[in-house]
Amino acid sequence: MDAQDAQRRARGRPANLLANRSLERGIEILRAFRPGSEVLGNGELAERTGLARSTVSRLTQSLVDTGFLQYDPALRAYRLGVPVLSLAHAMRSGSTVLQLAAPMMRELAQAEHLNVGLAMADRDEMVYLESIRHGRKASLRSVVAGQRVPMAQTSLGRAWLAAAPEAEYVARMAAFSGHASGHAPGRAAHWPALRAEIEAAVAHVRQHGWCAASWQPEVVAISAPLALEHYPVHVLNVSLSTRASVAEMARELAPRLMRLAAGIRTAVETAQSEPL
Repeated sequence: MDAQDAQRRARGRPANLLANRSLERGIEILRAFRPGSEVLGNGELAERTGLARSTVSRLTQSLVDTGFLQYDPALRAYRLGVPVLSLAHAMRSGSTVLQLAAPMMRELAQAEHLNVGLAMADRDEMVYLESIRHGRKASLRSVVAGQRVPMAQTSLGRAWLAAAPEAEYVARMAAFSGHASGHAPGRAAHWPALRAEIEAAVAHVRQHGWCAASWQPEVVAISAPLALEHYPVHVLNVSLSTRASVAEMARELAPRLMRLAAGIRTAVETAQSEPL
């Protein structure tokens, strides 16, 4: 049983012995490419995906043939092909929630000099659909659409967990615990504290509609889930580079965030009710 089959069993899915295993494995190859890892060889791809090198070699050839990977003979490695960007553009332009939310996000960011973002979950990370940067202080951290941040440590992720179905919440928490115990020595010792932070944030979202976190130095972020009918859970956030405390900034930012969230919900509900 390979690493992907083990992941399926951990998620309660039977190992699929049909042709779609090749599709799933091909997608895992594409997932291995991240900022900072733009060019990868077969050995690196095998290590990142848990697949055999022979399997990786076969899949990368198919992905090159279809244009989703480009092969660099000088480096004997691969980089993502243009069709990947086209898919990303189609996803963003086809998102009704993003199209309705973006003008309101931009208005708040410009008027209040805030950073405003909209994200969705992908496994144990949150992915920005949009990030509008108008913070009051210059920041060394640049956040753009498509960027990933960890779910467990961020207000974005914790807000998503608060709105996720119970089974998904339990599965994610189990995964976080496994990551903590299965990686670098000492990380497991930090899991009880991290779990307590997550549980407190989830409880705060369920009571007040938002949660706050500061997982980057001198950056405070406030996030609220957008549980919209007929759509996956989206998460809205506002953030600032500041030396002020999380509590102080939460008092200032939370009302603005909640008004923005309410406005987006109303816009989406109105769009859904309009005849086609």
